[in-house]
Amino acid sequence: MKYRAMAVGSDGLRITMESALTARDRVGVQDFVLLENHTSEAAFIENLRKRFKENLIYTYIGSVLVSVNPYKDLEIYTKNHMERYRGVNFYEVSPHIYAVSDNSYRSMRTERKDQCILISGESGAGKTEASKKILQYYAVTCPASDQVETVKDRLLQSNPVLEAFGNAKTLRNDNSSRFGKYMDIQFDFKGAPVGGHILNYLLEKSRVVHQNHGERNFHIFYQLIEGGEEDLLRRLGLERNPQQYQYLVKGNCPKVSSINDRSDWKVVRKALSVIGFNEDDVEELLNIIASVLHLGNIQYGGEDSGNAYITTDTQIKYLARLLGVDGLVLKEALTHKKIIAKGEELKSPLNLEQAASARDALSKAVYGRTFTWLVNKINVSLAYKDETYKNASVIGLLDIYGFEVFQHNSFEQFCINYCNEKLQQLFIELTLKSEQDEYEAEGITWEPVQYFNNKIICDLVEEKFKGIISILDEECLRPGDASDITFLEKLENTVGGHAHLTTHKLADGKTRKVMGREEFRLLHYAGEVNYNVNGFLDKNNDLLFRNLKEVMCMSENKILTQCFDRAELKDSKRPETAATQFKTSLAKLMEILMSKEPSYVRCIKPNDAKQAGRFDEVLIRHQVKYLGLMENLRVRRAGFAYRRHYETFLQRYKSLCPETWPSWQGKLADGVSTLVKHLGYKPEEYKLGRSKIFIRFPKTLFATEDALETRKHSLASKLQSSWKGYRQKTKYRKLRSSAVVVQAWWRGILACRRAQRRRQAAKTIRRFIKGFIYRHNERCPENEYFLDYVRYSFLMKLRRNLPKTVLDKSWPTPPTALIEASEQLRKLYMQNMVWGYCKRINPEWKHQLEQKMVASEIFKNKKDNYPQSVPKLFVGTRLNGEEINPKVLQSLGSEKIKYAVPVTKYDRKGYKARPRQLLLTSNSAVIVEEAKLKQRIDYATLKGISVSSLSDGVFVLHVPTEDKKQKGDVVLQSDHIIETLTKVAICADKVNSININQGSITFTVGQGKEGIIDFTSGSELLVAKAKNGHLSVVSRNNGGI
Repeated sequence: MKYRAMAVGSDGLRITMESALTARDRVGVQDFVLLENHTSEAAFIENLRKRFKENLIYTYIGSVLVSVNPYKDLEIYTKNHMERYRGVNFYEVSPHIYAVSDNSYRSMRTERKDQCILISGESGAGKTEASKKILQYYAVTCPASDQVETVKDRLLQSNPVLEAFGNAKTLRNDNSSRFGKYMDIQFDFKGAPVGGHILNYLLEKSRVVHQNHGERNFHIFYQLIEGGEEDLLRRLGLERNPQQYQYLVKGNCPKVSSINDRSDWKVVRKALSVIGFNEDDVEELLNIIASVLHLGNIQYGGEDSGNAYITTDTQIKYLARLLGVDGLVLKEALTHKKIIAKGEELKSPLNLEQAASARDALSKAVYGRTFTWLVNKINVSLAYKDETYKNASVIGLLDIYGFEVFQHNSFEQFCINYCNEKLQQLFIELTLKSEQDEYEAEGITWEPVQYFNNKIICDLVEEKFKGIISILDEECLRPGDASDITFLEKLENTVGGHAHLTTHKLADGKTRKVMGREEFRLLHYAGEVNYNVNGFLDKNNDLLFRNLKEVMCMSENKILTQCFDRAELKDSKRPETAATQFKTSLAKLMEILMSKEPSYVRCIKPNDAKQAGRFDEVLIRHQVKYLGLMENLRVRRAGFAYRRHYETFLQRYKSLCPETWPSWQGKLADGVSTLVKHLGYKPEEYKLGRSKIFIRFPKTLFATEDALETRKHSLASKLQSSWKGYRQKTKYRKLRSSAVVVQAWWRGILACRRAQRRRQAAKTIRRFIKGFIYRHNERCPENEYFLDYVRYSFLMKLRRNLPKTVLDKSWPTPPTALIEASEQLRKLYMQNMVWGYCKRINPEWKHQLEQKMVASEIFKNKKDNYPQSVPKLFVGTRLNGEEINPKVLQSLGSEKIKYAVPVTKYDRKGYKARPRQLLLTSNSAVIVEEAKLKQRIDYATLKGISVSSLSDGVFVLHVPTEDKKQKGDVVLQSDHIIETLTKVAICADKVNSININQGSITFTVGQGKEGIIDFTSGSELLVAKAKNGHLSVVSRNNGGI
């Protein structure tokens, strides 16, 4: 196996494991084997502290992984991390749970030997999380198919189910496993997980009926109450309040901030369906869980005779329905016990204490057997069903309780610590065997290692006839008044002289002060533990009255019928005690583990407060001792601390020797020998094996690594200068070569383009000349290009020179062929401009333009002073309201004045000028003298209007002579002649009735009489009566508007 010895830094880059030694003062060493003072517990803990401070929670002791619970999420469990550890040799990466997982998997695949990973540590150290991470790693990295995905899902989903039924909140851990678990993961020949099998050990059934203060019962009870649907709780007869149940209130801790029972309930329900539980299975299972709670609420009363009776019949009704048993039979079984004496059955009433014990025993038995059934059910779901390949490879996961030492240690701690003694014995044996095998394979002389062999303690506990378990069983089985005290006395009499056991009676005076009279002390490999014998016999017997078994055997609940076999009732043989059962199962576990290649994960809890970043040295020293880590390190360091393959060692350190740098051409062993001689290694510091070098002391490796770190700087400078020179030369040659190629290519491109442009230009010129020659012919191939060009040129010129305003009449001259099209375009464009202009004008301006149009129609090119009126705007009126006499307005009444202008009226006799006001209404023109209406001319009777073609302001309103109201035509003069007549024409609708005369105007003076107005041009305006009796008007060249 090649060990390139590389690690993954915090930035995700791989660095060699040895190079990490350069930061050892800050982050410690990755392998405790490299500790210089390996016998010092203080140095061991200080290395742990350094790594914990840097969030480096994993450290090796050889191949053993030490894990410290960080109590916070670390970003080191992503899929990228899994891929980084996948298929990489053990020492190529920094310590990690994935490295152990992958090493076991690859060993299983390459060596075809079953593996197992042993995870141990005290409650809260992270054992369960470690096993989850291992399962997740295999689920992600192993080959997959539809069937395999189903198995992966079931393997992963078995965790929340087992945690719900087997885990509980304790003082040390909010999710403490209260049972030992060994899981086999089965792999097919492709390396895909195809099945699994779970063994459970020593479920803490006593927790069902009793919890210490600050602790809880198993999670499933709280999950059911908090997360169960209302209909489900109603059917089970439960309330959504854990305080209502006696089995849930003894710890006085119904809710925990770090636990969400409601969401966990959803997870468990989903997991049950994934594993393969149907609705009936779930219903039966929940019936049992609810029945345990109802059992706890059964209350007893005492008769005068001392016999117990049940006072809560409601609970019996619920139990009868949920368990599927006869309520009366159950009630009697809970208050009486059945005794068979000489073939006769006798029923003996129970007192209050006995009845309560019977109730609790039934609760524990029902829950304990249901848990075993649950594990078996999961095993059926995980079973590998392919008969064509029965010999599947296996990786086992042992998640088991670590060494426990409490203030009060009882039967459970005795069994747990006995289990840890066996595991420690196995661990030391396998570690030594592994070391010895490697030495023999490399041809290195094996030196026997002195270590503490705890077989003497294991024998003290398990030896037949003389061991503590045998003595306990004997005391449980013997007739007479056996008690915990008699067991202690027998222990003193039988093994009282053993060096690893003492009691209060056998101890010296100093020891008696710290021991109770009901305690015995065992000197374990991890230290001394005092055990209180109270409850040992009852917990070991774990008996259930016969009549309670009979009731359970009659249950209609399908799960209970499998848990309580009727064959038990016929078997007269006394069942094995709890300790013997545990001893037997532990022996089978040892056989399983011995048949596999083991890997170890030792979990450590940094503090009791579950706080991130807190390092409790006293607590950690306690765990280091009880996990046997120092003993493990001492065994591993008994020989050589560091070993690497020749190729790896030479590749890393060859630069330290001129003879091996930059490359060694001979045998690897000779190269390594040359290198270590140059480095000055002493013979006692190293050994050369067949394929590896073994270095005894870490300081030797550290000195070599420090020398390499110094050498790196000179090597780096030399490499940098050489590389920079080479890179620049290469770059220059490449650029020069590229420039030549690009220049040649570009010159060719330019020449091709010039030639193409010339050909195109010549072709265009020929076509243009030929088109010019045939320009007057009909369209043909010879002239079509020229004609198209002419059209295009005209259109482009037109586009650039289009008129900008409506009044701009300019337009480019079109070619002959486009005269008609040009005219159409001009017309359309002008229409579009006019339309756009009209769309933009406001109503006031529109009205102004309409009046100007009328004026243009009447006077354009007919009256001399019209051009001067064009740029001047017409006003709405020339007189405001104050200039018109109120009496006049009163006389007009409701008639609205549309236009008012001051005028001069010339009398018909004598032509005397008189100032007047001309008012235009909607129906008539009114001539006003101050406050008097002098004359009203209806528009309907207005015959016409006469005006000269000169620039004067005189005009005549012709009225009919038949109208007696009118005395004759009216001669008026206005300074705003064009505006006034335009207004009159519009109001009277007489646009076509205005006559523009040249020379003179004839008008009617009275009945049958006519007058004449003569018009002449002059320098000044003059209106007077001539000698011939005519009215003479001299017009000036610039008249009014």
